[in-house]
Order: sequence, then C-alpha cells, then structure tokens
Amino acid sequence: MSRPTGQNPGINNRNSPGKVFLIGAGPGDIELLTLKAVRVLALADVILLDELVNPAVLDFVKESAEIVKVGKRGGRKSTEQDEIHHLMIAFARAGRCVARVKGGDPFIFGRGGEEIEALKQAGIAVEVVSGVTAGIAVPASVGIPLSHRDHAHSVVFVTGHNKPDGEQPNWRALAESGSTLVIYMGLTNLAFIAEKLIESGLSSTTSACVIENGTLAEQRSVVAPLIQLVQKAKELEFRSPAIIVIGEVVGLAGDSEALVPEVAGDSMMVETRR
Repeated sequence: MSRPTGQNPGINNRNSPGKVFLIGAGPGDIELLTLKAVRVLALADVILLDELVNPAVLDFVKESAEIVKVGKRGGRKSTEQDEIHHLMIAFARAGRCVARVKGGDPFIFGRGGEEIEALKQAGIAVEVVSGVTAGIAVPASVGIPLSHRDHAHSVVFVTGHNKPDGEQPNWRALAESGSTLVIYMGLTNLAFIAEKLIESGLSSTTSACVIENGTLAEQRSVVAPLIQLVQKAKELEFRSPAIIVIGEVVGLAGDSEALVPEVAGDSMMVETRR
C-alpha cells in the first residue's frame, strides 16, 4: 500500500506541546480501519502499538515514524499500564504527535478511559479516534445480528476478565435481562461464566457462540447450547482472542450464506468464506 502524507503544523513541531491520539484500529480486518484513523496515522511521529492491532496499519504511517510496541496479552509478558502512560506523556512533552493505537475501540474494554485521565492530568492534549469494536463486527462476520425485533431488544457488552480484586458482573441481572450478551476476553473463564449465568436462571440450552480471530482470514467459530459450549471450545482448541455471544440471536447464524457447517449434531462448527 502507498503511504499517505499529511501535515498538521500545530502538533509535530518539536518547539510546541505535542498531542496524543487514542486510535481504535478495529477488530482485525484492515479494511475496517476508519478513514480518520488512516489520516491521523499519517501525521504521527510516534506509534504506540498494541499487541492485537493488525500490523498492516503500519502501511499508513510515515517512514520517519518511531514504532514502539506496547503489547498487553493475558498470561504473557506485557507492558505495564503505568509505563504506557509514561511513554505517551514523555513523547508528547517532547513535542511529538503520538498515535496510541489499540484494537477495536479505545473506550470499549480498551483502557482508553484510564489513558485519557492520565493525559488530562498531565496537561497533554488528547483526541479519541473511535474504532469498530470487536463486539459488533465479529458477531456480524458470522451472521449474528445482536438485536432483532423478534429475539433481542437490547445488547450488553460484558468483560470476562475482571481485576483480581474487582467486582463481578451482576450475573442474575444479565441472566434475566433477555439481552444478547457479548463477552470480551472471556474464553479463559468461559466455564465460570456459563456456570454463573445458568445458576442465575439463564436456560442451559440458550444458543451461544465462540468466535476466534474474528474478521481475519483464520477466523473460526462454534455454535452450541450454553451448557455444551465450554466442552466444544476445548475439543476444538479455541484460543484467544475470541468473542463470546450468548442469546437467541445466535440461532440465526445458520441462516447466513457466509457460514459453512463443518460439524453436525448438538453443535455447529462454522467458518467464514473469504
């Protein structure tokens, strides 16, 4: 891809205060990157790049840009959040235009709220460039409508990975809501999540789906009743990153022409034609 060029004299002059852009890079498919993200990437002097961002975003940065990887993955060595704050502030105070590039959207389980607070407290100019969050794009990629007039009138985004000392979601409220549940970062805790929802009154036969590597060429997914989903995901050796969708709307996925059934029976293995 050709590299776009851009100029914005107020933010890349080393003699003036810098600025930070919190950029959402979307769920993975590079074509879901927004036009605004492409424009801002072309301006940046420094790119602070998250682990799950498609590296093809670097096709849109200028050749002189400094690339700093600040990956965060559960169970792996990660850059501490305080260090990310320090880097953003230090580069901006040096008069650099900083692109903090995150997967999905910065404000949907992306710790963008923490980062914008740190930048504001440091007196650093900051702008958010929204991205397409995985919780919307990934279910759509396998034909699951999150809302439907006959099946779901609301959608709830839930984190499946809480702070060790943090409060748990209100499982009973979620189970009784009738909403489509879209769970981020929940694969490791899937057994616990399913158990809590069923204990709280959600039918064990509720349709559910795990989607791995959503919107990418290697995407795959499995559909099963909630009570069987954990075992099916284990048998098929699903790995993160993955999105979990629970609700009646999951049953509509089989109507999508984009899905090819691979396993018959109580569950359905599907993969997206690309």
